Parts: sequence; C-alpha cells; structure tokens
Amino acid sequence: MQAVSLRWASPLAGSRESLIHQNVMADAEGLGRIQDDADLDHHISEGALVPVPVNESLRINEDLPENRRYCRPWTADFLRTLAEAHAAEFPRSPLEVTSAVRTVEYQRRLRRINGNAAAVDGDLASPHLTGGTIDLAKKGMSRREIAWMRNWLLPLQQAGKIDVEEEFRQACFHISVYKNFDGDQPDTPASTVADGLLDSPGR
Repeated sequence: MQAVSLRWASPLAGSRESLIHQNVMADAEGLGRIQDDADLDHHISEGALVPVPVNESLRINEDLPENRRYCRPWTADFLRTLAEAHAAEFPRSPLEVTSAVRTVEYQRRLRRINGNAAAVDGDLASPHLTGGTIDLAKKGMSRREIAWMRNWLLPLQQAGKIDVEEEFRQACFHISVYKNFDGDQPDTPASTVADGLLDSPGR
C-alpha cells in the first residue's frame, strides 16, 4: 500500500483574492503607491510614514535599507501591540520585520530578479508600495509560536482590520494593516489552531 502524506493548509494562506482585496482596501483608504526615493522621503518628512517601532521585542532585518524601515502610523501601532502580546508569551524570541515600505522603482528592480515578486500596479500590485504592509519572519519560530501567531492574527483578519498571507517559500507572515486597527484584540474564534497542527512545510 502506498503511503499518503497529508499536509495541513494554513488558515491564513495567501490567495489572488486576498491580494486583490488588499489593493481594494488601499484605494478605499486613499493610499497612493510610493513612486521612488524622493516620494518616500516626502512621505517620511510629512509624517505619513513613521519608523518601524524597534525595541527589545521587535527587531528589523539588518539588510533592510534605512529608508525602507518605515510604515504607516497604524501599522506601527499594530506592530507595537503584536510585539507586546508576543513577548508576554515568548519573552526570549523577538519578532523580526524583514520588509516594510517599498517604492515602485524598487519593486520594478525586484521583479527583474525575482519572478515571484508582485506587480507594481493594477489589482495585483504589491501592498508594500502603500507603506501599510510589513513582513514578519517565520524563520526561527517554534511550532508553538507559529500556531500562536495564527491564532492571534486570524480574529483580526476576520474583523476586517488586517489581511494576512502566510508565506512558506519566503517563510514569513505578510500583513496588511488597515486604518480601523484600534489595538483591540477580538476574541479568538472557536476553531483555534492547535499547537503545531497546521505547521505546513510549504505550499
């Protein structure tokens, strides 16, 4: 009898529909796509983008250029809230931001070397171009941490405050945060993810 390998899918797995929805939300919230470094500097100087709130519970990948370590104010609030909650459960395991704001100019260069990179315009444009989206590394997380992250993020997605795509090839949580994020954590749904149950090796 041939052995059958069963793989559980993450409840936060990305999809074409999710990416379209992230762009619909960006348009509804009046967020333009940041074109180049000059446009990026303008957003920073105007306070439309703020530094990723790095602290002992939240670090940033050292390879990320200084001028791309920024995000929207409500995304920074989300990161502070998540990092605090995560640190209460995993005090010795800080979260790591691997990507934040990007420019159209940078995304075009990325597409030339990475065929999987998102588009620069249209329904499937990268949400990173708005500054409202960040990626959090899964590398180094235990199965229990990944399960905890899914359980913490899922109610916020169901409440329409964020969209999450759990990526396996890049091993990260890609999270778009919306202006209605207020720091309140909805109740965890009844169908919570058991520790490690959905720790899929890939998709």
